[in-house]
Amino acid sequence: MHHILAGNAYPLGATFDGEGTNFALFSANATKVEVCIFDAKGDSEIQRIRLPEYSDSVWHGYVEGVKSGTLYGYRVDGPYEPHNGHRFNPHKLLIDPYTKQLVGDFIYSDTHLAYDPQSLQQDLTLDNRDNARYMPKCKVAEKYSCFQGVKNQVKVKDSETIIYELHVKGFTKKNLDIPVEFRGTFKGLSEPQVIDYLKDLGISSVELLPVQAFRDEVNLLEKGLKNYWGYNSIAFFAPEPRYCFSDQLEEFQQLVSNFHLAGIEVILDVVYNHTAEGDHLGPTYSFKGIDNASYYRLEEHDARYYVNYSGCGNTLNLQHPRVLQLVMDSLRYWVEVMGVDGFRFDLAPILGRGRQGKDAFVDYSSFFAAVRQDPILANSKLIAEPWDVGPCGYQLGRFPENWMEWNDSFRDTIRRFWRGDEGMLPELAKRLHGSSDIFAQKGRHPYSSVNYITSHDGFTLDDLVSYKDKHNHANAEQNLDGHKANFSANYGEEGVTEDNAINQFRAQQKKNFLVSLLFSQGTPMLLAGDEFSNSQNGNNNAYCQDNHLTWLDWNKFSDPKVKEQHDFVKKLIKLRKEHPLLNRSHYQDGENVSKKTGLADISWFNGQGQSMSEEDWNNSQSRCLAMLLGDVGEKLTLSKDSFLSNQYCSIEYGKNDALLIIFNADSKKQNFTLPDLVGEWKLILDTADLSEIETNQDELLISKNIKVIAHTCVVLTFTQINLQLNKKRDVN
Repeated sequence: MHHILAGNAYPLGATFDGEGTNFALFSANATKVEVCIFDAKGDSEIQRIRLPEYSDSVWHGYVEGVKSGTLYGYRVDGPYEPHNGHRFNPHKLLIDPYTKQLVGDFIYSDTHLAYDPQSLQQDLTLDNRDNARYMPKCKVAEKYSCFQGVKNQVKVKDSETIIYELHVKGFTKKNLDIPVEFRGTFKGLSEPQVIDYLKDLGISSVELLPVQAFRDEVNLLEKGLKNYWGYNSIAFFAPEPRYCFSDQLEEFQQLVSNFHLAGIEVILDVVYNHTAEGDHLGPTYSFKGIDNASYYRLEEHDARYYVNYSGCGNTLNLQHPRVLQLVMDSLRYWVEVMGVDGFRFDLAPILGRGRQGKDAFVDYSSFFAAVRQDPILANSKLIAEPWDVGPCGYQLGRFPENWMEWNDSFRDTIRRFWRGDEGMLPELAKRLHGSSDIFAQKGRHPYSSVNYITSHDGFTLDDLVSYKDKHNHANAEQNLDGHKANFSANYGEEGVTEDNAINQFRAQQKKNFLVSLLFSQGTPMLLAGDEFSNSQNGNNNAYCQDNHLTWLDWNKFSDPKVKEQHDFVKKLIKLRKEHPLLNRSHYQDGENVSKKTGLADISWFNGQGQSMSEEDWNNSQSRCLAMLLGDVGEKLTLSKDSFLSNQYCSIEYGKNDALLIIFNADSKKQNFTLPDLVGEWKLILDTADLSEIETNQDELLISKNIKVIAHTCVVLTFTQINLQLNKKRDVN
């Protein structure tokens, strides 16, 4: 038996000091807290220790001889009064909210319910069955220090960020370059072959779908399905066990270190808006049984029920200082100990909602204020999913100025434009310009807009051009789930086809989407697999498909067409990096004009190469728009008048004085007249004929006109001739 002392109320969680472990658990409404110690396999409870002290709403005690590696859980006693918000049940083993590691599997059982499922009173009758055998156990972690891996070697500028969203298991499970035993794990993702692939592609930052420990929903398990995406968190410090090859926390730290060595950032998709415990009829895994009334937002008229701004049954109560502390401690842990570089916050408006009864979103909420002043998080990238399902839940453009935001307006506009919808030019120009109408506020920049065509949620790029309708029957929800407004098209036949004309057109449209993404102002985000035509067979809500439908099929690279698309994406990323005009850190308004070329910093042209008029902008039938980005930096240049007969001239070439991108979604070609400038126009990209440009990449365009065929995107650079003059010398 272990001897127990008073211990300390801070830090929260289980803290091993080399001789024993201090346990500290917040619960403002409990009457007793016990630590349950288990054997090495987690099968048998060998000791139950009551925490002796209660300070500042924290139950705590120091247990001598409890070492790192010890498996444990909590039992918490108190009133079971659902109508008052209390759901204590000491028969239920609970996960420590601060556990750094979980051991063992969640096993589906109705013993996880704190109430008697057979009772006619639903959740109002206490259940006295023990659920310990079906619960994973918490593991006392080694005394940790700050991240020891490569941390400071990677700092990607916001304006140069290129995000690649991937799923740990889905990216690695079918990758034949990874040893079979590592596939589907952090270990597999950290393999050199994976990192070399990403580095070669040119991305700067990987955004991992949730890797904090999560739970499969009961309704999915009953259907033989699993939660694949992971947006159902239950332990905010612990890596998801199913992604761990070993039981060592260093496995994830090594992943981050390996990515940093390659100059690639690691961003985590995190879920602090709700937990896996569901609504009032959901299971009790942790927070419900520890202090339901503190951890969750409950309905004012009846605390038995949960405020459900997440659409997942409950909403975390970040207005409570201890819940806010939990989230902040979690964020700091993943930066300070695990080494990550940033976070993407799922359903982020919830984090900014006010107190009960005053639920409006504010960008100076307690959470945003805490993040803003935190020195550990000061250099982290912060990305919001700017909507939830609560009242006034769409908050695009309203987050604090140092945040980036997923821009679904960009997604929908680009999809609709290339589909051929009418009247899209004004909206298209705004999105290409970095959504200045949304983000051009004090302190915000074009990179605040995270531009994307596809993400984990919705069609893949290949499906976007192959399916008019969603096909989610495998989800066992009668195809009623998933987005209804996909703005997609199949171009003649639903799904896979042997029609060469359709396939060729689809390939061209995918290139158009990719150019639009990577040549717009803002921060581009590419969905993993889109570079090689990954498909989910038209399923636009594959959250529960942990199988071959969602695992990336790397065998596709044997198809030359797939390899061509991959190389095209690689070329686009390379061009984006080579052309600073595509990575502007501030918005341009067309008012600044280059003294060298006479070009404005940004200009818009119609399909014939004429400046856009009011009539052009209002022409709903027009489907061609050109964006000209001009370099307005001060450079010593000379004008046409420098060609004087009494002077000698030598010619040298500058670089990137302008970049012209023509977007033609029309069904007919456009005869585009290039601006009449002294210099040379060079065609660097044409989605209709990539191979010819690759072959003749050094060939300059002589003509002042260019034919832009239907449904294509064309990119040209302009370089003015700088004339260096020497006065005529007297030959005598």
